[in-house]
This record gives sequence, C-alpha cells and structure tokens, in this order.
Amino acid sequence: MPVYIVARFNIHDRREYDQYSAGFADVFKKFDGKMLSVDEDPTVLSGSWDDTRSVIIEFPSKESALAWMTSEDYQAIAKHRDAGSTSNAILVNGLDV
Repeated sequence: MPVYIVARFNIHDRREYDQYSAGFADVFKKFDGKMLSVDEDPTVLSGSWDDTRSVIIEFPSKESALAWMTSEDYQAIAKHRDAGSTSNAILVNGLDV
C-alpha cells in the first residue's frame, strides 16, 4: 500500500535551507520515492497558511519511507533543513484500491 509524506515548512534561513535542497535529489534518488508536489505559493482554500513551502512525497510502503527518512545520507542533509526551517510532517496511508 502506498504511503504519503505531507510536510509544511516555514523557512527562516534560506541559505541554510538551500544547502538541504542542494543535497536532496542525490539522496532521494537512492530510494523508491516519488515527488508529487513542492509548492511555495499554494492556493489557500480554508483557514490560514503561514508556511513558506509544502511538499507531498509518495513511497510504495511505510518501510521504504522510513528507510529514506532515517538513512545516514538523509540525516546528513536534514541538519540543514532543521537549521533553516521549522516543519510539520505526517505520514499517511494511501488507499488500497
């Protein structure tokens, strides 16, 4: 069953966050994920939206998503994400249709 990571970021240090972005593709391609959306200008349909970036990623399984997120390579660049932004992220199950 596919799973999705839905993340929102409030970037407060673009230079630091850009270091994360620069290394992201090389790390991400080692795993079975698929980028579905990266948006810094979403259309707000309800409520308020103060974050500066939203991301949606698909993985074939929870195990593959967690393998990516906990890998040494990802953790090495995640320090720049954490230094340059605050984030909220969830992992949700896809529908088994």
